[in-house]
Amino acid sequence: MFVDRSKELEYLERKWGEPGPQLIIIYGRRRVGKTFLLREFLRNHEGAYVLLTADSLRENLSALRHEFHRVTGKEYFLRVEAGMHDLLKLFRDEVSGRRIALVLDEFQYLITLEPGILTVLQKAWDELLKDSNIFLVLCGSSVGMMERLLEYKNPLYGRRTGQWKVEPFSIEGIAEMFPKRSFEDVVKIYAVFGGVPYYLDLIDGRLSVEENIRVKVLSKGEVLYEEPEFLLREEFREPRTYKLIMKYLALGYVTLGELVSVTGFDRGNLSKYLETLESIGLVGYELPYGKRKRGRYFIKDNFINFWFRYVYPNKGDLEIGRVDEVFQKIMRNLNTYYGLAFERLILEMLAHKLIDFGHSEVRRWWHKGDEIDALAFTPNEAIAIEVKWRDLSREEAEKILDELVRKARRIGFKGEVRHYLIAKRIERKKRINALDLKDLEKAVKIKPLILKN
Repeated sequence: MFVDRSKELEYLERKWGEPGPQLIIIYGRRRVGKTFLLREFLRNHEGAYVLLTADSLRENLSALRHEFHRVTGKEYFLRVEAGMHDLLKLFRDEVSGRRIALVLDEFQYLITLEPGILTVLQKAWDELLKDSNIFLVLCGSSVGMMERLLEYKNPLYGRRTGQWKVEPFSIEGIAEMFPKRSFEDVVKIYAVFGGVPYYLDLIDGRLSVEENIRVKVLSKGEVLYEEPEFLLREEFREPRTYKLIMKYLALGYVTLGELVSVTGFDRGNLSKYLETLESIGLVGYELPYGKRKRGRYFIKDNFINFWFRYVYPNKGDLEIGRVDEVFQKIMRNLNTYYGLAFERLILEMLAHKLIDFGHSEVRRWWHKGDEIDALAFTPNEAIAIEVKWRDLSREEAEKILDELVRKARRIGFKGEVRHYLIAKRIERKKRINALDLKDLEKAVKIKPLILKN
């Protein structure tokens, strides 16, 4: 299924329609659907596509020659011995001003094999391609390496004509992928598997979400059993330090002080490691409303968070086949995990205006044992939101809202404050400010919830 990529396709189509050559950088983490996106784009446009490998520069140039032969029909491409610059010259001459795409996928491998390739491409662009009609796309999965292509000191700086970071699916894309699942299941899938299309595609539709955890995540030999380790190896030569940090973040050690204490790392070095994880989009940092320090770190991707919380600490048992024992341990705590992910989902839905209070800012708040799961701010008011991953009676809901009123008095907001409760299900919720999964499903599948005062 090709879902939730309309903005990316629209962007590529718009750049295709602009006159003159293009040098577009497409990047994003492993398995996020970059290749699928580019192949979908190429279905409607003439182009050459080469999937680069880590084998050797020679092998990659051979793949390029074969693709140029396929596109142009010229046999000499199969025999010619030429470097990247000369191959691009021959290709440019053969396509003779036609609008044609050239996609170099997994471009980070070429950089690793031949660091000077960027200078070669710079020269090729300046001497050959800037006056052509070629639509050149450099696509890569190493986020850190690809983002360095955008920096001022990079040889290609000033040559690129656009860039797009491909992100995991939103809750809307996940719901579109699983139209036959209940919305409660969709939220659980979001919580465990995140929004990476490849991970979602591995889910067995015949099994419950929980059984998919046991079969697809905990079982040795399955792709997801080791996927986060491969992801970290893609970004770091020595991933052990980062794995340790991610494990403790997933287990709830979320402040710098807590991480220093549990890892034993020097505070300065730990800050640098966390900055690196932030820079490639694996970790986020948030401050409570009204504060400039004492923030918390969190793992941004739900599947990576789940894996480091439940798989990585239990790898020893899983390696010797104790899958059922680990699964039962996870099941005892899974609702708590769903609840934390549900809170994060509500923040995302607020940020994307699927729940719309007319707000311009969304924050969280915590102070000395009290927490408010979400605060949405309009110019004149704040909306304090409590999130619960459970079924509630009318009486329970009213008690929770009363407690939310008490906590909201502590945030120091000078304007009006409204109070909302969001839960799985709420009995007799009319005439109280409350939403449940039925309301959220409508917001995701039909139209956003407009809750302006």
